[in-house]
Amino acid sequence: MTTDTSPLISAEQLLARLRDADPPLVVDTGFDLADVESGRRAWQAGHLPGSIYLHLDDDLSGPKTGTNGRHPLPERRVFAERLGRLGVTPTTAVVALDRHGGVYAARLWWMLRWIGHADVKVLDGGLAAWQRAGGTVVSEPDPLRPATPPYPVREPLNTSVDADTIVRRLGTLRVLDARAPERFRGEVEPLDAVAGHIPGALNRFHRSNLDADGRFKTPAQLRSEYETLLGGAPASTVAHQCGSGVTACHNLIAMEHAGLTGSALYPGSWSEWSADPARPIARGG
Repeated sequence: MTTDTSPLISAEQLLARLRDADPPLVVDTGFDLADVESGRRAWQAGHLPGSIYLHLDDDLSGPKTGTNGRHPLPERRVFAERLGRLGVTPTTAVVALDRHGGVYAARLWWMLRWIGHADVKVLDGGLAAWQRAGGTVVSEPDPLRPATPPYPVREPLNTSVDADTIVRRLGTLRVLDARAPERFRGEVEPLDAVAGHIPGALNRFHRSNLDADGRFKTPAQLRSEYETLLGGAPASTVAHQCGSGVTACHNLIAMEHAGLTGSALYPGSWSEWSADPARPIARGG
């Protein structure tokens, strides 16, 4: 899969890849903020043959301090150890999926690239697309791959920014907020203590990246929409955020799919930003 620069893989392509002598490792990342064990239960009830499950809180996040957001990144060393226990090496092809339009799969895609792993894709359309393509699901867990030493952490293949960087670059860095419009405007806030958004941020609801079938829009359509929103500004001036650094990855992968490469992630996002009363807050459109 490394010769294909797209961050996505279709269900039909995955079906073919799983027949290879060295098939990819499929990772289900399904999750629900309102019921944090629902993704694990759904995977146990029916999942792609040979797939494993990773939990957003337990496997794809680090310890919370109260000021570093709801889903802070783990230490890279800790994540490397987790990958080793799963048998992931630098030559392992990985495909991430979920049942939520790719939101949580995009988080794993970003994290693997953050640790220096290039061969990772997101299943476009998730489990629904897999089943529409004739893929089967099973309920029996498959044997785990043999564990390997911790993944050899490399230079990140992506870029991240912290809150201090955003504060310094307010007005020049284009912050793109992936939350629902009403949350962005500060009309409601179901998850974090303070409502609003980072001053100067633009709103791009992550679900706008998908078509009616739950798959990503075409690269041309996404490119047009993002270029219009950004006023033609280069991707290198864009920092993605959301509530906790998860759905922001969906906008980032949509831009990558559109050929707009080089944007950054603000992992702490609104849950971190709003935890410090000294940071400025805006409300409204």
